[in-house]
Amino acid sequence: MRWALVKVCLAVTTMVVVAFAVPLGLVVQEMASDRAFSNAERQAATIGPTLSITTDPVQLRKAVESTQMGAARRMAVHLPAIGDSPPVGIGEGRAGERAVAETRRMGRATTASVPGGGSALLQPTALGSGDIAVVEVFVPESEVSNGVTTAWLVLAGVGLALIVGSVGVADRLGARLVRPAERLADAAHQLGEGRLGARVAEAGPKELRSAAVAFNAMADQVVELLANERELAADLSHRLRTPLTVLRLNTASLGDGPAAEQTRAAVEQLEREVDTIIRTAREQRPATGLAGTGAGAGAGCDASEVIRDRMAFWSALAEDEGREVRLAGVDRTVRIPVARPELAAALDAMLGNVFRHTPEGTPFAVDVHDASDAVIVLVSDAGPGIADPDAALRRGNDGGRDGSTGLGLDIVRRVAESTGGDVRLGRSVLGGTEVRVWIGLDGRTRGGAGGARVGRGVRRGNRRTRGRA
Repeated sequence: MRWALVKVCLAVTTMVVVAFAVPLGLVVQEMASDRAFSNAERQAATIGPTLSITTDPVQLRKAVESTQMGAARRMAVHLPAIGDSPPVGIGEGRAGERAVAETRRMGRATTASVPGGGSALLQPTALGSGDIAVVEVFVPESEVSNGVTTAWLVLAGVGLALIVGSVGVADRLGARLVRPAERLADAAHQLGEGRLGARVAEAGPKELRSAAVAFNAMADQVVELLANERELAADLSHRLRTPLTVLRLNTASLGDGPAAEQTRAAVEQLEREVDTIIRTAREQRPATGLAGTGAGAGAGCDASEVIRDRMAFWSALAEDEGREVRLAGVDRTVRIPVARPELAAALDAMLGNVFRHTPEGTPFAVDVHDASDAVIVLVSDAGPGIADPDAALRRGNDGGRDGSTGLGLDIVRRVAESTGGDVRLGRSVLGGTEVRVWIGLDGRTRGGAGGARVGRGVRRGNRRTRGRA
């Protein structure tokens, strides 16, 4: 496109220069010729008064030599035969007798070519006797073309400058058009190759800026759709961990025997497959990172109702393991801007961690606090605590620990951050781990003392702790 614009501009400018410069050069040449012959006519007219008074060759010769052209030997006077006197030529005549006779016959000024170059102006002049004399003035070729060469050179220079300037302007305009298009094409290739962070600078002409805006919006939508798909796959797989945890714990009560061993092996195999699916989905997440999957405006739930429902499920398993359960703050409605399935998944992730990483018989508690601008959900246990808070807070893990994907706290974090809140880990009043979830009601991020926020620095102690996913 760029070279096409340059070629078009070059062709158009060249045609315009030729269309104007050639006629202008011809006009200059014609003007130079007219100027030379007009000067010759004036010089010829200076001898006219003398011819009207006398035809004496001696007097006429003196008059001719006194003129500028006569002194330069470029003027001659051709007298006709008067009475018994033969024709007389005064000065150096260059025109032929035929041209002189033709001028005398026509009675008007003519020009004749001179052998060797140049022209002769023949001017008829009436004598007192009624005859006609012809005054000849030689006009050399240098006077006819005086200044013409310079004019042609100037016109050629101006035309060349116009062509070069127009090509330069066309090249700049072409670059202004082509570069944004090249950037757009390059970003499209990058996006097609899987580099989801490719974006286009919104620059250039209006149409290309609109195309860049549309491309960036499309790329953002693609990234968001892929991220949502991967998050959904990971979340759904992680939610399978809750019933798998129940199955794994229940298989411990089956005793010994081939059927019991096969059941336990099948549960372990299924748990490994679910872990593999979760890790694969997490590893394929684009590096750009997206916002949490919190619910939009108008989508919310009653946190107390959801917590009572999930605690009814987990309480049965807690009873089987001899765990004491305490539930507080759910006796009244607590509305939060989180969809019911998302809150249920977050609660299952936190309670599943309690059952997976604390011994049987360890008590735990769930407390709900309704503040003015946030709802705080506390999940506490009396277990040994967290061995590596950094690993627990890190999104995902390296896959080196079976039965843990690191996604549990990530689900909780995304639910909290979708409302402007956060997640903190600390020491509970029961002596074990406390997971404190701030769910914002007004979009402002809240913080509290005595814990470590997810993704930030973690306070460490000298307590003996154990890992948690």
